[in-house]
Amino acid sequence: MKTLDTVRNQLEIGEFDFSRHALKRAVERNISEAEIMQLGKAAILIEEYPDDKNSPSCLLLGYTQAGCPLHLQVSLAERPLVKIITLYQPNPKEWIDDRDRR
Repeated sequence: MKTLDTVRNQLEIGEFDFSRHALKRAVERNISEAEIMQLGKAAILIEEYPDDKNSPSCLLLGYTQAGCPLHLQVSLAERPLVKIITLYQPNPKEWIDDRDRR
């Protein structure tokens, strides 16, 4: 299983790919690969999903250079690239300070 530091480093240098769902969401929400790379190194862990459907995963929070918060759910499976499962801007009606569920 990948460590959080490994995931952060891979996000920062662009060593990631998207699930079909994540790619669709990135296009719909106009989230670029550059924005994902910007938040990579400083991303913080906000939730863990050890029993996720296909492999353990986690939810990360990071901010783009423009200060936009992004949530990334990523697989922690040992594979060459980090798999992004989904990504979105946290809804303030659902999240407190972008990190705690209401």
